[in-house]
Amino acid sequence: MTIARALAEFIGGRTEVPPPALEHAKLAVLDLATAALAGARSQVAQMSLRAARNIWRQGSAPVWFSGDRLNAPGAALANAASASALDLDDGHRAAAGHPGAAIIPAVFATAAVHRCNPEQILPAIVLGYEVAVRAAAARDFSRLTTLVSGPWVGYGVAAAASWLRGLPPATIKQALAIAGATAPNLSAIAYSRVMGNHIKEGIPWATASALAAVDFAAEGFTGPTDLFDNDALFDRKTLLDGLSDSRDEEWAIRSIYFKPYGCCRWAHAAIDAVLALQSQSGFAFDAVAAIEIDTFSWALRLNNEIAPKTPESAQYSLPFCVALALTKGADALIEIGADDLRDRATIALAGKVALKIDPGYDAMFPQQVPSRVRVRIGAATLVKEIAAPLGEPTNPMDRARLQQKFRSVAAGRLSPDRTETFLAAFERLSGGNATAVMEALACPLEDPPLKLPWPSRA
Repeated sequence: MTIARALAEFIGGRTEVPPPALEHAKLAVLDLATAALAGARSQVAQMSLRAARNIWRQGSAPVWFSGDRLNAPGAALANAASASALDLDDGHRAAAGHPGAAIIPAVFATAAVHRCNPEQILPAIVLGYEVAVRAAAARDFSRLTTLVSGPWVGYGVAAAASWLRGLPPATIKQALAIAGATAPNLSAIAYSRVMGNHIKEGIPWATASALAAVDFAAEGFTGPTDLFDNDALFDRKTLLDGLSDSRDEEWAIRSIYFKPYGCCRWAHAAIDAVLALQSQSGFAFDAVAAIEIDTFSWALRLNNEIAPKTPESAQYSLPFCVALALTKGADALIEIGADDLRDRATIALAGKVALKIDPGYDAMFPQQVPSRVRVRIGAATLVKEIAAPLGEPTNPMDRARLQQKFRSVAAGRLSPDRTETFLAAFERLSGGNATAVMEALACPLEDPPLKLPWPSRA
């Protein structure tokens, strides 16, 4: 039996998932909606929506916060673009990437188009995370030239959408094969020096492509169903062990991390460290003479620009994000805007940041993303190490913290009444029914989109 067939049998034969996994799926939906709300007015989200309108026909799947409706691939692409625009979406350590921004929009779009039982939305999300994370974690990381998410999130999209539509294992197997074979390979990301572009992780394209793969498979189209059966590329044990008898605590969705800052996760430990030192010592940012950050090798592959010109470039710069945290505070990192990119104090402080590789941290990656920070102020050097940044399963953001994250993002975007209506809709997920959330996401924002070249908090 091929691995794709074994995965398809698991997906097709699953009638329910354990309550602890469903509870985590509820948190994932809340957090992903927060990221999408934050990114809905961004340049990349607006461009994606306009393109999706031109490419895909009108349909019944809502484009979140817009009032538009497209077919499933079009709506899912637009919503994935909003969710991933500000780098505020969830991730998984074993996968070294971001499953939620693809799987959750795909599930909601599929449910709308195919009129699925709303109570099946959360189980579908859990199954999607399971397959996507296993596929990503099964790769030989030593062979990878880039860790972007686009090449593997489609497996989770195909699994979740196929299950939600009630497709048989033989069709699910083909959907997985087609999704994997047609996923964006994003090969240029490994060598391009233009990191501050809109492609980033390639998640929206992978989402639309995988939903199309499910439609093709449902029509009898076939793909390379042995695509996982290559020991040089995928570890069979990681893909299949414990699949049919997973205990409650072993489901992949229970190990996702959430992000308090809208930037690359590899910067978060350093941000937590400098903010902790500033809180403990009360130093002013303009008193800082130098900052030294010990990190892992992959973090030095980011652009790490001192004065990034776009929000996307800023999201991939440890020096800039650390400096912005000190000059403007943690809230500034929810949405890096035009004013931040021009801020002279932030740019000057970023120029004082030096990055160093710690071999010990290299050995811990990707299972951990630690940092050690040294801040020199006069003759004194303050040191702080963060092994697990805020949001990791070992240092979690609980429901209350995720609700506060939503409120912070909603301020200036939603009225107070509508903010509480949203949160009440998420609470109704406790009964397993996602209807209220689907309706809330379908409503357009009350204010017109900001006509800015990139997001601004001004």
